[in-house]
Amino acid sequence: MAENFVLEVQPRSVVGKKVSQLRRQGLVPATVYGPKVEPISIQIPYRPLQLMLLKAGGTNLIELDMEGKKTPVLAREVQRDFMRQDIMHVDFFALNMSEKVTIDVPIHFINESPAVAAKLGVLITGPTVLTIETLPSQLISVIEVDLALLKNVGDSVHVRDLKLGSEITLLNDPDEMIGRISQTSAARSAEAEDLEAGDASPAEVEIIKKGKADEEEEA
Repeated sequence: MAENFVLEVQPRSVVGKKVSQLRRQGLVPATVYGPKVEPISIQIPYRPLQLMLLKAGGTNLIELDMEGKKTPVLAREVQRDFMRQDIMHVDFFALNMSEKVTIDVPIHFINESPAVAAKLGVLITGPTVLTIETLPSQLISVIEVDLALLKNVGDSVHVRDLKLGSEITLLNDPDEMIGRISQTSAARSAEAEDLEAGDASPAEVEIIKKGKADEEEEA
């Protein structure tokens, strides 16, 4: 289960172009919305918000604490200044803890493939995120893929191979490739040269012998 985070927020009355005043005061305007929640305008001190987004991202449940009332949310959209990348506005999606949500979760590779360690192959990767559906209480922040299980060149792992538990449903195509160990270009070149050398010599000798025998019979 993903870690929970608590962020203290304040109700916001300043809207429209006047929100620039809030930013000069070190506050970030934000909005809380959801299918069963009327949009709520809030403001958040910049630094605590910045740290929270770094830690929680968009996959961890955040509890917004506004005057003692806590609302479970996910950070859905973060607007930033184009040049300085300062946080300008945040949209939070209010969660119903009894209803499933759909989110994109990043893939995190752990360990190393023995074939890669031996320099026999290289890792070819697929998507960087996968889409899951689950209850808010079962949210996960990353999907770990153990590369140590890919021991030989040609070994691969697909969506269907991932086991995330009965409470989490993967919505991606089961046949989608997550990672595969491919032969290195150096190994392919060496193998091709060996095959070429092995095939060429016997064939040339056989043709020469056959040609001489044919000549002697004709003579």
